[in-house]
Amino acid sequence: MNIGQLARQAGVAIDTIRYYERQRLLPEPQRSPSGYRRYESGDVVRLHFIRRAKTLGFALDDIRELLALSDGRDGDMAAMKSAASTKLAVVEQRLQELARMRDALRDLVDACPGHGALAQCPILNALAGEPA
Repeated sequence: MNIGQLARQAGVAIDTIRYYERQRLLPEPQRSPSGYRRYESGDVVRLHFIRRAKTLGFALDDIRELLALSDGRDGDMAAMKSAASTKLAVVEQRLQELARMRDALRDLVDACPGHGALAQCPILNALAGEPA
C-alpha cells in the first residue's frame, strides 16, 4: 500500500507517518522501482499501537521502548508490565496534583462573592500572594 492508503487505514496524517519514520518508530519502508514508499499491513498495526500508547500518555521515547519489547514477542512480559506500572504511577501522581489544584481553585471560587471591588477579590489576592 502507498503512504496515503496507510494514513487512511491507520487514521493518521501522512506527515505523521513521515515523522514516525524519522523518529524510527516505523521501520524504513520498502521502495517501489519508481521510488514510492510501499507499506505492509504490519505498519497499520504498528501505527495503531503508537496511537494507543500515546492515548495512554506514553512519550515517543517510551513508545520506542515498548515497540522494541513488542518486536521481541518471545521475550518475557515483565519489562512490559514494568513500563506500564511506571506510567501508571506517573498518572496517579498527576491525578493527585490535579485534585490538589481542583480543591484549591474550588476554595478560591467559593471564597469570592463575584461582585464588589477587584482589590478585595480573594482569587486575585491569592494569585498575587497576598492574604485572602
